[in-house]
Amino acid sequence: MFERSRKGEHALLIQPHSSGADVEDALEEFVELARSAGADVVATIAARIDRPNPSILIGSGKLEEVQALAETAGADLIMVNHALTPVQERNLEKALQRRVIDRTGLILDIFAQRARSHEGKLQVELAQLRHLATRLVRGWTHLERQRGGSIGLRGPGETQLETDRRLLQKRVEQLQKRLDKVQVQREQMRRARVRSELPKTALVGYTNAGKSTLFNALTGADAYAADQLFATLDPTVRRLALPGGAIALADTVGFVRDLPHELVAAFRSTLSEARDADLLLHIVDAADPLREERIGQVDAVLQEIGAGDIPQLLVMNKIDRIEGAQPRHDLPGGMPDHSGRERVWISARDDSGLDLLLAALAQRLNLRRLQGEVRLPPEAGRLRAQLHELQAVRTEWADEQGWRLHVDLPLGEAERLAAQADGKPLRELLPALLPEDWE
Repeated sequence: MFERSRKGEHALLIQPHSSGADVEDALEEFVELARSAGADVVATIAARIDRPNPSILIGSGKLEEVQALAETAGADLIMVNHALTPVQERNLEKALQRRVIDRTGLILDIFAQRARSHEGKLQVELAQLRHLATRLVRGWTHLERQRGGSIGLRGPGETQLETDRRLLQKRVEQLQKRLDKVQVQREQMRRARVRSELPKTALVGYTNAGKSTLFNALTGADAYAADQLFATLDPTVRRLALPGGAIALADTVGFVRDLPHELVAAFRSTLSEARDADLLLHIVDAADPLREERIGQVDAVLQEIGAGDIPQLLVMNKIDRIEGAQPRHDLPGGMPDHSGRERVWISARDDSGLDLLLAALAQRLNLRRLQGEVRLPPEAGRLRAQLHELQAVRTEWADEQGWRLHVDLPLGEAERLAAQADGKPLRELLPALLPEDWE
């Protein structure tokens, strides 16, 4: 075994590919992932693989090319844009005398840097430990002492490895218990939002599509937003006022092609914000030449996490990067290349087109307002006070029969008041406002 470098900042990237695959796009994204992790990409190399080598993934000839390029470029870290088995990772490290990280390990490292909340840190550590469990042997140079026949050199390596595995398993169990407790709290908060009858909308999309920037523009929140992959890991939920009422809007983790299954499993509570939504705002980088492919990749991840059947509204963001582009709202089937999907074109950075988006959002969620004049008897003082608290009263007159009010309030708020009407049907109090189909 070799003494593993602790630097690991100068990276050589290997892009395995099959015949006819789009190497350039996949490699470009992998370079961005590496840079997001803080690596200095000094060289890249493509490796055609029709049948993966079970011991080193790539062929022996390509391995020699990688070795020579790493020496020339001064790389002390090798990144492979493919999932490696523990055996492949160990063999590559031994042959190249450098640290080797596969795609899953790289994304886990980025997630470890980005996690800010207690829950996010627990999720990342749990995923990292489970990934490490199968690779525990590779970092131990003292395991060479397991050679047979050498007095004083037998046993300790195996004993140390077994101890480490027990400690790792114990830590995994502790993290899982903590996460279960956090998830119970998150579920209680989610149920509270359900009881408040706020429609739920979640922002989803490919990583770096501008979800957090849009979230901040709509809600006035200060969620972390940056021009980097996986800037957001921790879900943030805010109340958003729309023309027809309020909704709960959630910002979620970005997706990426071939998202490792370990991360999908670890972030199940985070991704549940998307699974439990009434509507998904699918944010797309409109300036990305591969935007239609990105839409398909996000749809595939949504299907995997059980959110594939939730209605979507495509939000084509970053139109400020497209010359001559203007905010617009394309209805389903309006354009032949839209595949029958409704789209709103905006720029979250410039606050351009947000009015179109809010109107489309209210329409898709069927948010309606109740407007008109009502008469409340003297015994309905509590309802009158609630209407004032909601700032729904526009004008008011009092007489011996009670109050006459001109009100304007969302249908959702009226339905909430109905549940608190002290057993009296709200239609008796607001007869001119409620729709015919309200019970």
